Parts: sequence; C-alpha cells; structure tokens
Amino acid sequence: MIWEYFIYFAIAAILFWSIGAYCAWKRQQRGAYFFTAIGLTIFFAYILLMWHTLERPPMRTMGETRLWYSFFLPLAGIIVYARSRYHWILSFSTLLSSVFIGINLLKPEIHTKAMMPALQSPWFAPHVIVYMFAYALFGAATLMALFLLWKMRGSDSTTHTPAIPMATPITLSSIDNMVGMGWAFLTIGMLFGALWAKDAWGDYWAWDPKETWAAITWLAYLLYMHLRLTSRANPRLSLRLLLIAFVLLQICWWGINYLPSAQGMSIHTYNS
Repeated sequence: MIWEYFIYFAIAAILFWSIGAYCAWKRQQRGAYFFTAIGLTIFFAYILLMWHTLERPPMRTMGETRLWYSFFLPLAGIIVYARSRYHWILSFSTLLSSVFIGINLLKPEIHTKAMMPALQSPWFAPHVIVYMFAYALFGAATLMALFLLWKMRGSDSTTHTPAIPMATPITLSSIDNMVGMGWAFLTIGMLFGALWAKDAWGDYWAWDPKETWAAITWLAYLLYMHLRLTSRANPRLSLRLLLIAFVLLQICWWGINYLPSAQGMSIHTYNS
C-alpha cells in the first residue's frame, strides 16, 4: 500500500525544506526558493500517488487532511517569504509541518477507497484544499503570536502598548498580514463548502454543529482583524484573542468529532 512509503517521501521533503530554511537564514534567496520547491514537489508527488492509488481525493480521514496541512505549511511559508523576506518564516513552517508529519507517522490511519456519496461532490476537494491552506496560515500566525507574547512577558503590563524588543524578527504587522491572508482563504473555503452542502444535502447552510463552529471561527478572526485595524488596543490583548481563535479553529477542524452536540447529529462527522 502506498502509505507504507510515506516515511521516505516525508524524510526527503523535510530535508529539502530544512535546507531551504537554512538558506533563508543565510539570506540566500535562490537556495531558499529552490530547495523549498523541491521539498514541496516531493511531498505533493506523494499526495498525487495516494490520490491515484485510492481513486479518490485523499481528504476523508484526519490523517489525510494532515497530509494537506503538512504540504500547505511550507507553501504558505515560501509565499510569505517571497512577499516579505522574513528569513525566519521557512524555519517556522518546516517545524510545524514536521510536527504534523510526525503525528501521521506515529498514528497512521487506514486509508481505503471507500467514499460516501456526499464526499463525491466536485466542490468537496476545493473546499478542503482551500481550508487547509487557510489553516496553515493561521497555524504559522499562532506560533508567531506565541513568540511575541513570550518576548513581551517582561514589559510593563500597565502600559497601553507594551514594547516589543527591537531584536525580535517578528512584528505585529507580519502577523496581521498572515491572518488577513488566512481569513481570505477561509472565507473562500466557506463559500466552496456552501456550494458543496447545496450539492450534497440540498441546503447551502443548515447550522449543523460543524457549520456553527466554522462561523464562530470565522467571526473570531474577523474580530481580531477589526481590533487590530480600527483601534489602538493593547497588542498583548489582540495576540491573546488570536490564540483563542486558533483554539476555536481546532474545535472546528477535529474537536467537533468529540462534542456531544455532534454525536449522531452532525453530517460532518463521517470521518470520526
């Protein structure tokens, strides 16, 4: 089975992503692009092989969605690097991707050709792919927020705008840009999801538990952006809100499978 060869593709991809991250730290842009692209090509080749072997998009189980998440993290990293030249972003994306690859290696799931009728809609694949890319951006933004909060831990909590150490390679604007991009893709993913729901179940939106938490997550990130753009709120407060939004995102992504409200009721718990 193709899953048995995942470890070889994963190790090769991580190796090239790591070399690309090293080149970024050394300000070697061509090397960063080249080696990251090779890693992405290797990993995406495995996804395509799995797609061919299963004769369906590999998006049904949590393990399969983690594959896409692991792929999109370095892709998001190289896009942000190309736009902003943040030399640290490829290290962040490689580390995050490696964590999810490690989870898949430690907890492999059974991948069969079976696919329920609702998942055979042409809107299902773009919905999941766009969502995973948005999740990758939010994951990177969350790590950056945690780093900034750690850097600001010694600042005076009584001031309105805690100072960020000058040596910090991460800025609030870089986080805002990443969240804004992620929110845009999240919105597109929700639109694709509505079209999928209409095609599969006859309604664009039914306030299913999964859909409810998706709306909550979307509003949480919108609130963060509103707080950052329209007020001079304490940066520590906005960063904490970003962490809360990411927790809501986790509930929406996989936590919904364990909530009592979704047991036997949610049409989105097919992979639980």
